[in-house]
Amino acid sequence: MSTVLPPPAAQLNPWRPMGPCTPAACIGDPASAVGRVRRTGRVLAVAAVVLGGVPVALAARLFTRAHVTRLWARLMLRALGLRLEVRGAIEADGAGALVVANHVSWLDPLVIAATVPSRPLAKREVAGWPVVRTLVAGAGALFIDRERLMALPSAVAAVADALSAGDTVVAFPEGTTWCGRGMGGFRPAVFQAAIDAGAVVRPATLRYREGPLPSTRACFVGDDSLLASLLRVTATRDLVVEVTLLAPVRPAPGAGGPRARAELARISEARVRAGVPGPHLRGEGV
Repeated sequence: MSTVLPPPAAQLNPWRPMGPCTPAACIGDPASAVGRVRRTGRVLAVAAVVLGGVPVALAARLFTRAHVTRLWARLMLRALGLRLEVRGAIEADGAGALVVANHVSWLDPLVIAATVPSRPLAKREVAGWPVVRTLVAGAGALFIDRERLMALPSAVAAVADALSAGDTVVAFPEGTTWCGRGMGGFRPAVFQAAIDAGAVVRPATLRYREGPLPSTRACFVGDDSLLASLLRVTATRDLVVEVTLLAPVRPAPGAGGPRARAELARISEARVRAGVPGPHLRGEGV
């Protein structure tokens, strides 16, 4: 497996950051690849789960949405040949929680959905994708428009409303993906929602492995395509994703404003970063 480290980090702007990772620099050959027959079977299974997910997503709007989505996400991970390992748990006390994690792959929202009943915070572009838009709508996704900074307050308010209603919301505050051998800084904007709702923040660390060894095969970085990433995942043997749910971070009573959310982001990031190997670069921005 390649041990090349990613190049120095780059930024497009504070709102649309660009991670330093690229497929050429970060993704090596698998420690062990599956055969062509199994690979084809996985791809066909993924297609079946995606198509079957459309009526499930429509039905999920009428039933217990988060739990239906959790079952579907677990089925999708199994179809991909990805094994899920979870450490820790979120208390089932009926209160909302903001789950924040490092961002490695397009798989990450599926992984968190399979771990805990939750609603993802997704970029607005996803709402225009055929089939996918039905799936994410069924999961109760909250959308954020990263092209319009003026839309940020309304997105934060929507997250706060969901948290106040008792929903668990998932966000990836880096705003971009890394290959898993490092991570960027957490942007503090979404943490305002936890402050406004009086909700706890649950940091989580995602690590992908091939058996016991760290792996970048699942990452989705740089100019990588979704199809290339999908085929890479289905071709890899013994691919595991490890989710560690860390101790909750509670907003200080009466806290508010930029300083409070920046501190909440700093503490959460530090806890996640402790479980992620490699170089770490703090980011600035909203």
